[in-house]
Amino acid sequence: MDVLSDLLHRAHARNALVRQLIQRPPWALAFTGAPPLTVVAALGGHASVRLDDAGVAPVRLAPGDIALIGGAHAHTIADSPATPPQAVIHGERKHVVGGGEGAAGVGAAGVGAGVQRSLGPRTYGDGLPGATIMLRGACELRGEAGARLLRMLPPLAVVPAGPRTRAALDLLATEVARDEPGQDAVLHRLLDLVLVLALRAWCAGPEAPLPSWHRALADPAVGEALRLLHDRPAHRWTVAELAAGVGMSRAAFAARFRSMVGEPPLTYLTGWRMTLGADLLGDTDATVAAVAREVGYEDAFAFSVAFKRAHGVSPSAWRRRTR
Repeated sequence: MDVLSDLLHRAHARNALVRQLIQRPPWALAFTGAPPLTVVAALGGHASVRLDDAGVAPVRLAPGDIALIGGAHAHTIADSPATPPQAVIHGERKHVVGGGEGAAGVGAAGVGAGVQRSLGPRTYGDGLPGATIMLRGACELRGEAGARLLRMLPPLAVVPAGPRTRAALDLLATEVARDEPGQDAVLHRLLDLVLVLALRAWCAGPEAPLPSWHRALADPAVGEALRLLHDRPAHRWTVAELAAGVGMSRAAFAARFRSMVGEPPLTYLTGWRMTLGADLLGDTDATVAAVAREVGYEDAFAFSVAFKRAHGVSPSAWRRRTR
């Protein structure tokens, strides 16, 4: 499995919430209590996305564009950066500025002028001519693998419209308006697809501030070494064995890996093992000794020393904190 796929698999999004927003100008919706990752896509018309607490300039989305909001930042989606919020949405609850509180899903009153139409159980707004159509998906990411993935992203990243992402968005937009058995599972998987396609497109862009290990994936030797480490993280790797596995001398491989990734091969491996160990401690009831063996340590003491060096607390303290 390639490194990005491994990371996405282990950080698998959960508790996803997908909503369709249909609004006529002027309109602005503020979202508070956001989860670690939010996906905002324009389907028809233009919209502005601004973060309320990150000091980042607002971005304008054209049809088919996708914005990725990394981190639990409060944000506002509007027709213009200058439009003040007319409603504040926290989870499934909406508070109309100067009005009352209600559910932000079925039968929610539109913020823009006009008459509410029945557009689907997960639609917020009205369907009158001239309305902007948006999709917003919010999800949590799992554990330290999720945190590692989020560190790849700036607070606000924009993926321009493309044929692959547009096809996935169209399918998600079709499904979000339905109310059939298993619909939440369908929407969750489609949001995963949109997220993966958007991340891949963003990572391929020339200006993405990617971590050095991601840039190293394009190198045949170092990319293959990273794949080997992720395929078998518990194996007792040596630099010589990795070098032989990619067809290089030990010295040349070690220098190339460090130059491209920013750290030696076994240092990278230790960091990845600590990520895996942290998530095993949080997600399972396995003993510290069992977790240590699972990630490549022969005894719990050596694992605990490395874990405390990486995370600042012992494995047991980490488990209590994450539980």
